[in-house]
Amino acid sequence: MADTRRFKVGVTIHPQQCTIQQLRDAWRRADELGVDSIWFWDHFFPLYGDPNGNQFECWSVLAAVALDTKAPQIGPMVTAIGYRNPDLIAYQAGTIDQLSGGRFVLGLGAGWFARDYEEYGFPFGEARDRLRTLKEALPRIKERIKKLKPGPAGPMPILIGGGGEKVTLRLVAEHAQMWNALGDPGEYARKSRILDEWCHRIGRDPKEIERTANVTVRTPRDIQDWLDAGLQHFVLRLAQPFDTKTLERVLKESRA
Repeated sequence: MADTRRFKVGVTIHPQQCTIQQLRDAWRRADELGVDSIWFWDHFFPLYGDPNGNQFECWSVLAAVALDTKAPQIGPMVTAIGYRNPDLIAYQAGTIDQLSGGRFVLGLGAGWFARDYEEYGFPFGEARDRLRTLKEALPRIKERIKKLKPGPAGPMPILIGGGGEKVTLRLVAEHAQMWNALGDPGEYARKSRILDEWCHRIGRDPKEIERTANVTVRTPRDIQDWLDAGLQHFVLRLAQPFDTKTLERVLKESRA
């Protein structure tokens, strides 16, 4: 039967302030509901609530999710480039892609959460320094992926997260198959047009880049506003106590 859905629906599950069993129950529930993608942020400490509460490591969780789910895509939303050697990132990604049967998306970003860097001994620097690191890492990652034995089991698209108009969106145009950003529909549409312009400058078809965003959906009007902004892949947030009512509603709307 042909897929008649209007848009894709994914979920970023917050791996904080919960037990590992609660987290596993959450990703299993999302998978059972039929989401298109399952994501986890890549941080070392909680982003809200108790600053020293429970937090689980993104890539370790993704290895488990690779074996525990069937969702079409899984990945980090997103990995901060400064946390790991670029070649190691490619190596990890290739292994998880093999575990998942070719469903892994390599989500990358420049990073922003100072505490992660400072407490784990990574240089934080200025935003421009982190963007330079991302720019330098992307070719290395792509070259290492080509050398992996075995290579990825699937297409392993690169997703880049961020909305910087001079550097980040150009990197998306040059390297990514998916783009993710925050903001409201109007701002997202404006940045999407800038991404189109970067694609045209380097001779790439903008349609080759899937548009994703982390969104809050309260009403059908919200959904339509995002669709009007060009969003193709809605990514909802799911946090402890991992109530899936909104996710279920949006999934239903996607099939309307």
